[in-house]
Amino acid sequence: MKFVDEAFIDIAAGDGGNGCVSFRHEKYKEFGGPNGGDGGRGGHVWALADPNLNTLVDYRFSRRHHARGGEHGMGSDMFGAMGDDIVLKMPVGTIITDAETGEVLYELLQPGEKIMIAKGGDGGFGNMRFKSSINRAPRQKTPGWPGEKKNLKLELKVLADVGLLGMPNAGKSTLISAVSNARPKIADYPFTTLHPNLGVVRVGPEQSFVLADVPGLIEGASEGAGLGHQFLRHLQRTRLLLHVVDLAPFDDAVDPVQQAKAIVQELKKYDKKLFDKPRWLVLNKLDMVPADERAARVQDFVKRFRHKGPVFEISALTREGCEPLVKAIWKHIQSLQIAENAPVEVDPRFSGSDNPAS
Repeated sequence: MKFVDEAFIDIAAGDGGNGCVSFRHEKYKEFGGPNGGDGGRGGHVWALADPNLNTLVDYRFSRRHHARGGEHGMGSDMFGAMGDDIVLKMPVGTIITDAETGEVLYELLQPGEKIMIAKGGDGGFGNMRFKSSINRAPRQKTPGWPGEKKNLKLELKVLADVGLLGMPNAGKSTLISAVSNARPKIADYPFTTLHPNLGVVRVGPEQSFVLADVPGLIEGASEGAGLGHQFLRHLQRTRLLLHVVDLAPFDDAVDPVQQAKAIVQELKKYDKKLFDKPRWLVLNKLDMVPADERAARVQDFVKRFRHKGPVFEISALTREGCEPLVKAIWKHIQSLQIAENAPVEVDPRFSGSDNPAS
């Protein structure tokens, strides 16, 4: 299936039905009174977060989505039927924004979450609504209210705990396949990964985290070189970034340190918040470095790159060093979860009935 992470749609809720002017016609009853019913409500438009979807391709070629309008009121006290609602299924992590103003309207963050994105119009009143002691034969009615109409932009940002960052052919796809259940395409040429891949990494019973692999960056990505920045949005919701570096490039003229610094600069140009996320250095392809040269090459890289965070030495192909990396990631995620769920400390001076906030 083609991966699509952006789409534009036009939605319209159903209009409410009009009220009816009608009078009761019965034998031997000359003045039967009003019996015109109300119009029915128009159908709503709902967005549903479906965990079985991972792309917005359904909305790339189907742009207009309109709910049915409510039926008009009728005589004999009959109200019009409500219009049928429509439900638009979208991947978890979809952001719904106003295409004209750019305002973020809704976010689908939980599987099964259902949000009304366009409200159907209410039905109009029939003349039976206007009957009173001084107005026995009202001829008033009201039209149905129009349903909401919106032009929306859908943007998918995958939900993952950890994101992989690096140059093309750094071994990111091999790493995600080595530690998770993901099976991305792996080849010996750059830009093998053309769209984000998600993998669930199992650490133990009921212990897992989600790892995201995005297409590689190159220098000049902010100007559109390579695949540009278009997939970096999928790393914005991650808690941790793994900067994967090819420590044994095929071309001896290529300097891994300069490549790594170029990635960091491109990240900073794209989003300062993403740049400020915790970022660990993962030196990959150690199996291609002679054993007696590994320590010196790693030391030289770390010294020249001046990385301040944790550094891990692995070989994704042979899975050497992958287990310590996975355990360290899980420990870091656990610490973040504990910090997020920590109870709020209350000043003992305001713990009783004197608490001004109570």
